[in-house]
Amino acid sequence: MKRKTSLVFLGALGGAALTMIALQPPAMLTSAFAKAGSSGTYHQLDLFGDIFERVRAFYVEKPDDSKLVEGAISGMLNGLDPHSSYLDPKSFRAMQVQTRGEFGGIGIEVTMKDGLVKVVAPIDDTPAAKAGIRANDVITHIDDAAVKGLTLDQAVEKMRGQVNTKIRLRMIRKGADKPIEVAVTRDIIRVRPVRSRVEGGDVGYIRITQFNEQTTEGLKKAMSDIAAQVPADKLRGYIIDLRNNPGGLLDQAISVSDAFLDRGEIVSIRGRDAEETQRFNAHPGDQHLTAGKPVIVLINGGSASASEIVAGALQDHKRATVVGTRSFGKGSVQTIIPLGGAAEGALRLTTARYYTPGGRSIQAKGIVPDIESLQEVPEEVKAGSADVRGESSLRGHLKADGEEQGGSQSYVPAEAKDDKALNLALDLIRGAQANPAFPPDAKAAILPH
Repeated sequence: MKRKTSLVFLGALGGAALTMIALQPPAMLTSAFAKAGSSGTYHQLDLFGDIFERVRAFYVEKPDDSKLVEGAISGMLNGLDPHSSYLDPKSFRAMQVQTRGEFGGIGIEVTMKDGLVKVVAPIDDTPAAKAGIRANDVITHIDDAAVKGLTLDQAVEKMRGQVNTKIRLRMIRKGADKPIEVAVTRDIIRVRPVRSRVEGGDVGYIRITQFNEQTTEGLKKAMSDIAAQVPADKLRGYIIDLRNNPGGLLDQAISVSDAFLDRGEIVSIRGRDAEETQRFNAHPGDQHLTAGKPVIVLINGGSASASEIVAGALQDHKRATVVGTRSFGKGSVQTIIPLGGAAEGALRLTTARYYTPGGRSIQAKGIVPDIESLQEVPEEVKAGSADVRGESSLRGHLKADGEEQGGSQSYVPAEAKDDKALNLALDLIRGAQANPAFPPDAKAAILPH
């Protein structure tokens, strides 16, 4: 049975979509386990059953059997890697709601660190962004209740809620003398994954903030809007901004890459067994969408997962020049496997690594830009939101093929005039600056022979 796959976001998101996929009936999983079983495995299962019964019989208070089982399942999955987990029925339903790109909440992307909730980034134009919540803020309390001891999904669930209700967050921010408290009013969070504008009347700027089900359509609309504003003979090129984009859906990463490529491999997915390998190729159409115009892709330490697939594909094909700082380095694929229907939740399991068209695994290493551009960081944010540590810093991460790399700078100025990477990209496209990496030489594409 051929499986569909989906990339998950970096950690879990307080306001973005992750979708299903790889429907494998429980009976098939049981059959597969039976074939793989051994006397040692069955002995360990007997041991688990013995411990389960003793806990039920002798624990100081009568435990909830379902919570015991869920706790055991969560512990098993959390011990594999940072991205595998069990989605209980409530979390599974919430994930499906997120996939539609609309929900009640405050609009932050979060991950778990040292038992606390760490902000990856606030989503643009949401209550969290308007309240001044920043990347790398660490949430310690939600409505005066401590976050310590909650799972990430439980913390995210507490931050969601009915529209027009308030939530109080207490946060630690590096550089701040004391904890910061903010009151945020929940709103309908409509995830708008693509925004665009015309820079200076001659360059199309497209920012992709995440890869949900609307991303490809949003990209097409952005290109259409730019084309309506700038005649083809006046348009010098495109800047695709993937900075602080934590990732998303595999199929969207493929279709976004396809919009800029006419042929060749976009990404390959390689599981434990060779027969699980899947390759995804581009289709003709680049000339229709982008008219072959020059492209620069912006990345930084907060660009992860699906963002890295797009950057890696365009870089290897020499279709775009990548500018910025090294990306996050999440090179694994997670498959969502429903367990007997929504009533029993789902399994989010790391099932494969992905490789760029040139055969590169970016796991725990990231995409290295063709042109590095470091941003000057204001003193007030230097300690708190200048850097992301990267996949290699996550406990239990899949090891890299070769030397691992740490994280890199992730700060992006609010004002375009202060944005060094953006202004470098504009200068390159307009010819005001020269660099051997731009425009890229398509004949030197980094592709396997």
